[in-house]
Amino acid sequence: MASLSTPACCGTSKAAELLQLSVGTVQSLADKKILHAWITQGGHRRISLESIQNYQLQQQKLPALERLMSERLKVMVVDDDAVSRHLLQDTCLSAHPHVDCCAMASAIEALLHLPVFRPHIMLIDLLMPKVDGWELIKRLQQNEDFSKLQIITLSALSLAELKDRGGPPIGSRFIAKPVDLGWLRGYLVGLLAPQAWA
Repeated sequence: MASLSTPACCGTSKAAELLQLSVGTVQSLADKKILHAWITQGGHRRISLESIQNYQLQQQKLPALERLMSERLKVMVVDDDAVSRHLLQDTCLSAHPHVDCCAMASAIEALLHLPVFRPHIMLIDLLMPKVDGWELIKRLQQNEDFSKLQIITLSALSLAELKDRGGPPIGSRFIAKPVDLGWLRGYLVGLLAPQAWA
């Protein structure tokens, strides 16, 4: 039973909506104590509305460069393998507090979310059912809205197998699976360096 002194609060999904961030990023902010949060007896996370408002005010007061960074470096992971998908998402979210990451289980799901999430970087598994990575990238490259999108393709295929399929898509950077998570963290942190935003 909540006490009368319990602060005004909301759930994680509502907080994500208010801050225009993903649920995963809001959870990360709460875990880092940037947002004041607690778990109810029923096991639900609650976030103080006051801390949400304070966070918004802090972002607005940041200098121009930091404000640009606070708009998030947005990463979308597209992989039909649940273990790989969540591992990549967790790595991206833990790399830097300014990284926002969402994970999609299929190319179709990714295409539906792209206009809303508008990522800067996509990590795309090449071998997926129905619409594979090659086809997804082809569709992305046909859309001028995503002309500046950085695409990293992932696959456990050998170089010979990749060659038989036409090789990695042109315009993408290929990384073999299993992905070197240390490299991925360093890559994202490097993109958040001041000179990368100039």
